[in-house]
Amino acid sequence: MNIEQQITALRNQLREHNYNYYVLDNPTISDLEFDQMLKKLQELENAHPEFYDANSPTLRVGGEITKNFETVQHSYRMYSLDNSYSKEDLEDWEKRIEKTVDGKVEFTCELKYDGASISLTYENGLLKKAVTRGDGFQGDDVTANVKTIRSVPLKLKGDYPDLFEIRGEIVLPFEGFTKMNAERVEAGEEPYRNPRNTASGSLKLQDSSEVAKRPLECLLYSLKGERLPIKTQFESLQKAREWGFKVPEAAKLAKNLDEVLEFVNYWDVHRHELPYETDGVVVKVNNLQQQEELGYTAKSPRWAMAYKFKAEQVSTVLKKITYQVGRTGAITPVANLEPVELAGTIVKRASLHNADQIEKLDIREGDTVFVEKGGEIIPKIIGVDFTHRDPNSNPTEYISECPECGTQLIRNEGEALHYCPNTEGCPPQIIGRIQHYISRKAMDIEGLGGETVALLVNNGLINNYADLYLLKKEQIIPLERMAEKSAENLIKGIEDSKMIPFERVLFALGIRYVGETVAKKLAKHFKSIDALKNTSEEKLIAVDEIGERIAQSVVSFFASEENIATIERLKLYGVQLEISAEKLANQTDILKDKTFVVSGVFTKVTRDELKKLIEDNGGKVSGSISSKTNCVVAGDNMGPSKKTKAESLGVSIISEDDFLKMIS
Repeated sequence: MNIEQQITALRNQLREHNYNYYVLDNPTISDLEFDQMLKKLQELENAHPEFYDANSPTLRVGGEITKNFETVQHSYRMYSLDNSYSKEDLEDWEKRIEKTVDGKVEFTCELKYDGASISLTYENGLLKKAVTRGDGFQGDDVTANVKTIRSVPLKLKGDYPDLFEIRGEIVLPFEGFTKMNAERVEAGEEPYRNPRNTASGSLKLQDSSEVAKRPLECLLYSLKGERLPIKTQFESLQKAREWGFKVPEAAKLAKNLDEVLEFVNYWDVHRHELPYETDGVVVKVNNLQQQEELGYTAKSPRWAMAYKFKAEQVSTVLKKITYQVGRTGAITPVANLEPVELAGTIVKRASLHNADQIEKLDIREGDTVFVEKGGEIIPKIIGVDFTHRDPNSNPTEYISECPECGTQLIRNEGEALHYCPNTEGCPPQIIGRIQHYISRKAMDIEGLGGETVALLVNNGLINNYADLYLLKKEQIIPLERMAEKSAENLIKGIEDSKMIPFERVLFALGIRYVGETVAKKLAKHFKSIDALKNTSEEKLIAVDEIGERIAQSVVSFFASEENIATIERLKLYGVQLEISAEKLANQTDILKDKTFVVSGVFTKVTRDELKKLIEDNGGKVSGSISSKTNCVVAGDNMGPSKKTKAESLGVSIISEDDFLKMIS
């Protein structure tokens, strides 16, 4: 056997032993034997660098240093999940599903592990990239660190697709977490607070050899790719196991909601026996074609629902109520609490939402209050322990003036929140608007964070987001925590933001009620900031899904001379304030005022591509057939009830080829 064959044989043996130990939990050799094989491979690789392999088992020990983690766009967006807390919530969800899809609906039930979300890309069976969830649209490339996690296969086995992504959670088992903390305490260091945050923090360590020392695991649950050889979610879990991934065995196929609830009730009791943190169950429509038909809202898949186990609840003392001012001038009351441990973290503050909530619960300073984590993320006060109330306490009087600038607060009819109307002179509003402008989903200005924005405003260098484009490197270097390189990166990030497309610029402007989805609709309809600026409230309301409240807010924004002046400056600096000619060239009005329903499996384009073609040509995509539907684009396996409904309403049914001819 020559050297190359020896190296290949050792790599294959070590991969198999690694799989047996970390994925199957069934080692077939001792740790000593494994270490000796690994050492022998390391020696051979060092002596023969010509046989280097980026996915060799020797790289599990780490050693690569990452100074800056590269931001990477997700090929498939990583959505968040809608939450449910009761049987009734799940029943309502099931009814919504049954209105949209054809045929019997089955569900896959999986445990919801509390870790750090990750997306792994495999090409020709080799791990190519590992990216954190980030904001769902883009995340950080942490490939070097993830390669050190023993349960992540570097090379797959079996009949895997040529190119695909797989999503999962990086978790830290309780046993490993306890051991890590015991070592830290012995070394005189502060123990880590909880496994989830420790797992998440581990992925961003600069030295991958430090990550290798942590007993992290990767539990996988979702495949993404074009035309993958699977038809159901449950089958995808089985396939992923065969290819070498660690997929929890607890998953169950449920024929109906009763079986889903059985699974939920069982694990609500038995979750404490698990080696990892879990905070609920994820229920998914099993059939992948039905998943495609259901599609997504702006934030979540319609085909999945997280059922959250009852949140942990504690009581503590509310020491003081303070008030925060947001970028829109909205006032948020905050409860400052006697620190208390809740679901693995120390809680010192909780949102009180608004004046009505304070009055409804009769919350007062000095009260003993009950606190829980809403969805186990954001702490909230759910009630007062009146048995501990001081008889001399007085009801809370909500503030009438802005805590930052002293301006008289206003509260519009029908709104829950109070606002500070001093938009141009209230510091948190100025800073907040610029922080929103530079955020990831908006202008995504590299090298510029929220704290730096506050620093620039407080030093008088900027007063609105247009001022960013006048900044000079020499002005930035003298600031705290700034050096020449970071100042150069900031200026470059601001310059690069001039290429951000119009729809994201429109979102970045911070018009109240204009979120990402609304910004896309307005950009697509009006195509330029000038057309939007000069439109009327009536014409705005005529745009699909734009209501009176949004229309009034847009008109009010453009009625401000300060806002118009800022926009004119942005134009001058080269920010994209209209849809590019290149993008416009791919858009037509051929399908204007027509509503389409897409059903079945397609061969020439994917379902998502088909929907995009409809929208790019002026049409609207709907999830269900009604009298307002103009046309159904039908692929293979179109649901029989959809076909029957379309025929009964006289809705035209066309093929994929017919549609492509229609727009060509």
